Amino acid sequence: MCEDDLTKRLTGFVKEKGLEAYPFLIGWYNERVTEEFKLSYPPDTLAVLLISAPGMFELLFKPYMANISSWTLDVDPLDNCMKKFLSELVSKFPEQKVHLILDYELDAMRRPKLLVQTAGHVAGAAYYYQRECLGMHPWANDKTMYGVSMHPKYGGWFAFRGALIFKTILMPQLARRPPEDCVPSQEMRLRLFEQFNHFWQDWSYRDIIQGNIVQKYSEEQKIYFSTHPSNRHELFNGTPV
Repeated sequence: MCEDDLTKRLTGFVKEKGLEAYPFLIGWYNERVTEEFKLSYPPDTLAVLLISAPGMFELLFKPYMANISSWTLDVDPLDNCMKKFLSELVSKFPEQKVHLILDYELDAMRRPKLLVQTAGHVAGAAYYYQRECLGMHPWANDKTMYGVSMHPKYGGWFAFRGALIFKTILMPQLARRPPEDCVPSQEMRLRLFEQFNHFWQDWSYRDIIQGNIVQKYSEEQKIYFSTHPSNRHELFNGTPV
């Protein structure tokens, strides 16, 4: 199976549910991470990163919630929704050996199994802005300032959901698609870091490329994510157990 055929199949399955697929090679990812985060597959192994676009909430999550009557408060229903959908996605490739890594999964040392922002960058999905992307900045060297990813169509109105690793597919010919640098100026990057690290709850960092954003979270979706997890069941009339 060629990469185009596989990607088309994946895209066909996920697009109608508000997700997008971006292929990359394990070697591209491993080049960017430290030893403890490297994935134990040959460098030319094919992987596909999955992100949720703003439409996922209405197209996938709300129908999922309409079909469950209760959930435990210690389990995020959105995580369960994505796990169910992506597991079903894997089952659509019975001829392949596929390793699914969900965005929230941790290893035995409580480290992320996949650094999704790095994967998003090498897959060309979203540019990962880190401190080294800045020149001069006003913060002390010992001040923690977390990096942030920006999508060229959605700005910050998206989320990484995981990756499928096709264990037996080697694809050295896969062309790299560099991520679009949609926050190119120093001034915009400084503002992005300030908004993301200090004011992330007001949603403003997500609109840093406001004029280019084609879709954002609905008001209902923003209310859901702004609500404390222990109270989210009230938005769907569900019953926590």
